Amino acid sequence: MNDSLAKTDEANVVIRCRNLGKTYREGDLVTPVFENLQLDVMKGETVAIVGASGAGKSTLLHLLGGLDSASSGEVSVAGQAMSSLSDAQRGLLRNRALGFVYQFHHLLPEFTALENVMMPLLIVGESVAKARPKAQALLDRVGLTHRLGHKPGELSGGERQRAAVARALVTRPACVLGDEPTGNLDEKTASNVFELMIELNREIGTALVLVTHDRRLARRLDRTLELTQGRLHPLSTLD
Repeated sequence: MNDSLAKTDEANVVIRCRNLGKTYREGDLVTPVFENLQLDVMKGETVAIVGASGAGKSTLLHLLGGLDSASSGEVSVAGQAMSSLSDAQRGLLRNRALGFVYQFHHLLPEFTALENVMMPLLIVGESVAKARPKAQALLDRVGLTHRLGHKPGELSGGERQRAAVARALVTRPACVLGDEPTGNLDEKTASNVFELMIELNREIGTALVLVTHDRRLARRLDRTLELTQGRLHPLSTLD
């Protein structure tokens, strides 16, 4: 095996991909993105994925999260192969085992911060009475106690992103996938949000896989992988 594959404790693997490949086809045009990628993400681990624009970082994250289908190989989440599941089953697995944070918060504009963070719990059938205190506790933890009743349009960029982090973690997922989660923030706010995600990772034990162009931030994670020329390469040090 090649790329980033390492010897692992099977019981602690939260995301695994084997021989993963993605190719886009449009008419006669065939565009390979990557092939034969190997990756294990362990419970509680923090992983940065860096690389040039267009290298396929976001595509890889979408495959890991079951938001897109691989052209070859397999992705497993919490021991379940994504290809063996129906669309409905994949949706349930994503909501139970994964959290997502994007460059843009994707909060629902018609709902308050509290309602947005409650949403993943309500989707899986948890009652409002049970979901509300869990969502409020996380919003308190990310410093939004005074913003529970505010809608996204009434929040600053940093506040919206902190609410998005709380939403991603409210189900206590096995792993959070972040696609440039601080890329739309100023340097100070980005650093604060990034540090918050690391702190919550340590407290809750949720693994993090973050795509970032900021190598200074990537240094703060356990492991850094570079996606280049269709391959994942582990980096021990960053320029």
